[in-house]
Order: sequence, then structure tokens, then C-alpha cells
Amino acid sequence: MSLDSVSFGEILSDLRHYKKIGIEDLAYEICSVEELIEFEKGKKYPTLDQLYEIAARLNVEVSHFINYASSSTFNYVTAVFQLIKKYKRERDYEAIYEIVKGERDNPLFKQSLSQQFMLWHEGICKYYLHNDLAESVQLLYRAIDLTNPDRSNLSENEIEILTSLAIIKFEEKDYISATNMFEDALDNLDSLPHILDPKVKLRILYGLSQTLSGRDMYKESLKYSNLGLNYCINNELLYLFGEFYYQSGENYIKINEIDRGIEYINKAKSVFLLQNDEKFAKLVSLELDKLLEKC
Repeated sequence: MSLDSVSFGEILSDLRHYKKIGIEDLAYEICSVEELIEFEKGKKYPTLDQLYEIAARLNVEVSHFINYASSSTFNYVTAVFQLIKKYKRERDYEAIYEIVKGERDNPLFKQSLSQQFMLWHEGICKYYLHNDLAESVQLLYRAIDLTNPDRSNLSENEIEILTSLAIIKFEEKDYISATNMFEDALDNLDSLPHILDPKVKLRILYGLSQTLSGRDMYKESLKYSNLGLNYCINNELLYLFGEFYYQSGENYIKINEIDRGIEYINKAKSVFLLQNDEKFAKLVSLELDKLLEKC
């Protein structure tokens, strides 16, 4: 039988039986038994998190299931990217690094854009996991150079990588380099005819505002934090909405507009509470007290 005619469910079922693992044992703490039955019948596909756990329990590599990657119902490369993005939101850089290492020799990731994505996230991991600034910066620039060696007229993906570089410079308190990179990223983004992901612009505006605050340039920082607020409102986005309110509030307090600053920081707290983020809401209250102590 041709591998092309074998479904994911058949591969999973055959492998489970070959390994002599009961359906309850394979499903345990990964999914329900009912879900696993649907996986094996081809009626449903696991999330990539579940697929990694299933593969581990069966003692095979995830690549064992790659034969169904071309199916319209499941795209392996896209699913890997989605999982990496999920872990990035959770700041789980160890999980990202394990995926990047595991897929390094996978032929599915040899296309330039796929290579770029993996290099980009390897660079991020080198910084946050291994504190290797030089290697991180080198990998991030290599990622941009894969598709744009001139580093001009950047695409949206390339702008995101440049933003990651700027964030790392900010983390290193190299505020001048960070400012230049954020401004370059914003200029390139504003030159694009369309933006696929509005969150890209919000990340740049927030990073630029933070960086200018780090340079005690509070009025300039306020310009970008308020731009971020307006962008959130106009595009009906909650992403970084609370953070922008806090950043503007801090800037207002720093330029001695105390009442307005308190108003904005209280709005930040309200946004975090609406998002059920009590941790950040408490943190905002503590930071407000610290800011007011210095006034």
C-alpha cells in the first residue's frame, strides 16, 4: 500500500497496536478516550501539543506522522509555527528550543521562509535561555538575510525579526540602539501597503515607548504610548491595551501631570481586571504607589 493512501488515523491506530498500548493508556492525561478514538477514525486531528505527547508515549519522533502533512486538513509546518507562537506568548523558551532542535534536519523546513522562522526563534532562545547575546544577534540577522540580504524595504516577517532584535537591545539597556531599531521597524511597517497582523505595530509602538522612557524622554515616549492606545481603540484590539494605559500613565506622572497619570494607571488596572489578570492588576497598583512616592 502506498504511504500516500494511509491516513493519520490508520498510522496512529497501527502504531498503538504494534506497541501494544491500550487506548486508555495512550489517552491518559493527553486527551479523552473518546477523542483518541476519533483521532484513529480520522474524524478529528490532535493539536500539535497532543501530537507531541502521543509521539513521546509511543516512543517515536513526531516526524513519524509527517506522511499526512500534505493533507488539506492538517499542515504540519503551520501547526509547528502555531505551537512555537503559543509557547512564545507563554515565554516557554525551553519548549521552543526543543522544537527548533527537533526539526532542524526536517526537510519540510528547508524552504527559506520556514528556515527564517526557525532561525528567528532559535535566536530568541539563545538570548533568553543561554544569555548568549552575540549568538542571538547573529542568528536574528541571518534570519533576515535569508530573504533580504540588503536589509532594505523589509517585509512584515522581517520587521518582526528586527523588532525582536530591538527588544533584546532594550533588555540589554542599549536604549539608543533599541530606539534606532524600533524606529526603523516602524518606518518599514508604515511603508507596507497592507499589514496582515496589527499586533506587529502594537509591539513596535510599545517597545519604542518603553525604550524612550528608559532614556528619560517621557514626552516622546508618551507620543508612542498614546498612538498605541488609539491604534487599539480604532482596531478594537485588547492586545497590550492595559500596558499602553500604564505606560502613558507613568509618562504623565514623570512630566508632573499627576492626576492624569493616576487616571491612566487606574484604567490600566481596570483593563487587566477585565482580562482576569489579577496579577498584573496588583502589580500596577504597587507600581503606582512607587511612582507617587517619588513625586
